Amino acid sequence: MDVQQWSRRLGIKAEDRRKLWLMVPVFLLCGIAETLNYNGFMTLFNQRFGSSNLPYVYMAEAVILPLEAWFMTWLSGRLSKPGLMRAMYAIMTGIVLLNALILLGMRITGEDYRFYYPFLFLSSSFVVRQQTILLWSLAVDLCPTQQAKRLMPLFVAAATLGGVAAGLITQVVSPLFGPDIVYVLGPVLLLFASFNYRKAIAVYLVPLALKRTGDVAQETEPLTSMDYFRRTLRSPFLLGVLGMMTIMPALYFLMEFVFLNTAHTEYPDEADFGRIFGIVTTLLFALAFLLQLVSGRLMAWLGASSMLTAISAVYMLSFALAWALIGSPIVMLAVSGGYMLTYLLIYYSAEPSYQLFYKMLPLQQRDGFRFVAQGIATFLGILLGAGLQFLHTGLGWGFPALAAIGTIGSAGLLALSWLVRQLYMKELVRSVQTLGLAADKELAESYKEFYRNSRTMNAVQAMLRHESDEAREIAVNILGHSKDKRYMSGLLAMIDDDSTKVKIAALKAINLSTADLPAMVKVASLLEDSEPDVRKEVVHKLAQMKHMSSQAFFFLRMKLLDRSPMVVAEAVKAMYLLESAQSYEACYEVIERILKEGGEPAIHVCRVIGELKLERFATEVERLLMDPHPAVRVASTGCLGVLKRLRVVPLLIERLPTADQELYRVTTQALIDMGDKVIDTLKSGLPESTPKIWRASVTALAQLLPDENVRGWLAEQGTLKLADIATTALLPEAFRKLDRQDLAELARMRQLDLERTIYEGVWSILERLTDEQVVLALRRTLDDEDEETRSGGLEVLAEGVGERKLSQRLAAALQADTARLAGLNAESAHEAVSKAAETADDWWQEMASELQRGERRPDMQEEQGLLGRLNKVVFLKKVPFFADLSLEELGLIAGSATEERFADGAFLLKRGERNPAMYVVIEGNVELTSISAAGWEGTLGVLGAGEVCGATSALDESPSSVTAQAFFGDVRVLALQRDDVTRLVRLYPEIGIGLLRASLARIRLLEEMMMKIDS
Repeated sequence: MDVQQWSRRLGIKAEDRRKLWLMVPVFLLCGIAETLNYNGFMTLFNQRFGSSNLPYVYMAEAVILPLEAWFMTWLSGRLSKPGLMRAMYAIMTGIVLLNALILLGMRITGEDYRFYYPFLFLSSSFVVRQQTILLWSLAVDLCPTQQAKRLMPLFVAAATLGGVAAGLITQVVSPLFGPDIVYVLGPVLLLFASFNYRKAIAVYLVPLALKRTGDVAQETEPLTSMDYFRRTLRSPFLLGVLGMMTIMPALYFLMEFVFLNTAHTEYPDEADFGRIFGIVTTLLFALAFLLQLVSGRLMAWLGASSMLTAISAVYMLSFALAWALIGSPIVMLAVSGGYMLTYLLIYYSAEPSYQLFYKMLPLQQRDGFRFVAQGIATFLGILLGAGLQFLHTGLGWGFPALAAIGTIGSAGLLALSWLVRQLYMKELVRSVQTLGLAADKELAESYKEFYRNSRTMNAVQAMLRHESDEAREIAVNILGHSKDKRYMSGLLAMIDDDSTKVKIAALKAINLSTADLPAMVKVASLLEDSEPDVRKEVVHKLAQMKHMSSQAFFFLRMKLLDRSPMVVAEAVKAMYLLESAQSYEACYEVIERILKEGGEPAIHVCRVIGELKLERFATEVERLLMDPHPAVRVASTGCLGVLKRLRVVPLLIERLPTADQELYRVTTQALIDMGDKVIDTLKSGLPESTPKIWRASVTALAQLLPDENVRGWLAEQGTLKLADIATTALLPEAFRKLDRQDLAELARMRQLDLERTIYEGVWSILERLTDEQVVLALRRTLDDEDEETRSGGLEVLAEGVGERKLSQRLAAALQADTARLAGLNAESAHEAVSKAAETADDWWQEMASELQRGERRPDMQEEQGLLGRLNKVVFLKKVPFFADLSLEELGLIAGSATEERFADGAFLLKRGERNPAMYVVIEGNVELTSISAAGWEGTLGVLGAGEVCGATSALDESPSSVTAQAFFGDVRVLALQRDDVTRLVRLYPEIGIGLLRASLARIRLLEEMMMKIDS
């Protein structure tokens, strides 16, 4: 099985592989190094300084922890996130390297400084503690949420296997060379891992750490640590969680103490002790690896609170077994087994459960409560653990007594966990009742625990009668997720709720796959509901009843003639899913009819055809590519992409230069959906393609080509294209030198369009070669208004992101080159325009032709009625509605607009009549008049060139409220039909804002006239 097959089996995507290649070696090597360091310093301390001194060093560690936290806070406040990551890794590597050199020095000289071993313990413990936090913090920062779900198990597996490998290494090295050499191997591995570690930071974290635009705090004044502490003390639930977080590590330290002293007694020789410690480490991490395979299922089955109760029970059994077997021949087996279990459960199972507990809290305060609790629990846990150990070292209590105390403490922990579980359930119910739907989604995993608790489910059922629509909706969702047939009657009752949202939620929650006929009839009663969304969901649910297909067919057949095209399409899909000859026939008949008629119903049916992969209708869908409705063309394009209809690829590419935003986006996705068979077509046409075709082709190829081809051939195409647009950057200044300010403005707009289009294609290449998060952060930085922030982004690009040459070329293109523009004269300007005329870009060709035409006949005026595209664009650019649009967008509008002439006195609009278009005045005057309720007629105003009339009535298809008439001579206008206006407003919000401003201006004018009349 090759790498790609393994990747698919593990759910790894193409964009994940680069991070895996970088980070898995880091986790593996650091996992080995961490465990070697731990085995080394623990063996050296216990054998050379004495395990009886552990309580004292733990007390010292408890005192140091607040200073450590202060140092970390101080350091993070003075360094950027990448700088902090690099500095912490360097500090930790430096500490263990210094210790390694000291150990080697003592080994060479034969000296043994006993006072050094507490320093070795404390400093190495700091490294082990912070290294784990550092690596997981980096992994979380590098991976977005969904990617983290895919990669984190692999990172955990790498670190765990590193621990297993370290245990095996310890077993071999310690008896031969001693534990000091085991320790020395750790920093060597950290140095090897540093190469990938630093590269991961440079490639992924540095761009993500760049300043974000608009990241201004909008929150209220944050709570202090003391505020969080006080609130924790006032909450029985949080106080109980804090108690568990304190007692559990204290019991672990006690078990560790018993294990180390027992091992020291059984294996007094340093080499033997190191070997047995290596064996335990190997078994420990092998068990950790196995635990990772089932931990997710265990958590899903038990839930956070029950998981902690189970862990407490295992703790109690471990201590009880150790208590019973101390003094027996198998005592080492008992205490080492207890040590491994307590270690695994506290670090691999308990910690995730604690994190779920804190999801009960508001998002803004969650981290504050968690950090305060962790700080207090760590301090008190170490202090309490040291105190329990002191019972032996200071008071002389025996190990059986310590095991007995551990058993009693574990029993108390078990009781506390049961109490916390009850409080947790109450908090869950309270959060559902008070925090709303957002909390419901955030706590989706936690709510699974409801299903195993009858009291909480009764509380949820009571919420079905809550006065709040949102509360009822949440309750319905929880009952639905339980998949318990006992709640079917309650959910069926909720489909009659007054709230449409609750009604739809109840329908979604009901499972009809095994329901009886009364349930079907109850659901089918909503088939004539006034809301299309409700009818659609009913149809979707009836499709589940394959065990009663004839009855389902009876109900669904009626919806094939529903008044809503959306419901009809859902009915077609439902009929197909019934999988009977009768339903197939009815389904195909309706699809053929709708595709033949076209229009809005065809939009929804095209989506169903694509979803069901009905290739038999590909020919009919293909005809819809020429449908007059833009939305139909968009839907058919997307459908043909899913069906992989390769024969339409040339047509799809041909339409790209004139496609609007929506059609362009869907066409690009359709090319991607076509798959590998479209690659050769896109590659062959790429070098000579127009900018919009180039961008779509590059975006598709960046998704379809293998990594090596994207990094090689495709990146080279991007570099060449960036060089091409660098040559056209001279044209705006060239037209300005030739005294054509109008063409200079158009050239500036065209150059911006070109740069925007080509840059989008280049970014898609870099995104494939790096990471979507990295590209988004870089683009956000480069769009920042702050010059220093932009320069930081350019510096990152110049260093090389994804493909170094392409990244550096993009950085150069983004920096203005004013030196070349300064030396431009009339001759070189003419030469630049002539070269532009030879390109495949039709805009440059038109501008060059217009320049030549103007030079031949400088006084020539535009012939009446013959505005060309270029002149329409020049004119539309001056209209406030369209002033903020790009040249490509203005070109689309110019292509849709037709020039019309109205003779003096002719009506453009008549009050009370519907008008099919909006008009932009090119030349002449248009008088706006209206009639008051009293019957008098008055002039509202006179429109001149560049002003618009008829927009409002064209948009809402209402009768015109004014009369518009040609005034004092003929009027020339550009007419935009209603469908075009609607589509333009939907695609370009700036046009809609312009229309709104015009309407508000007219309202103000009417108000002023009313005031004058009243006065």
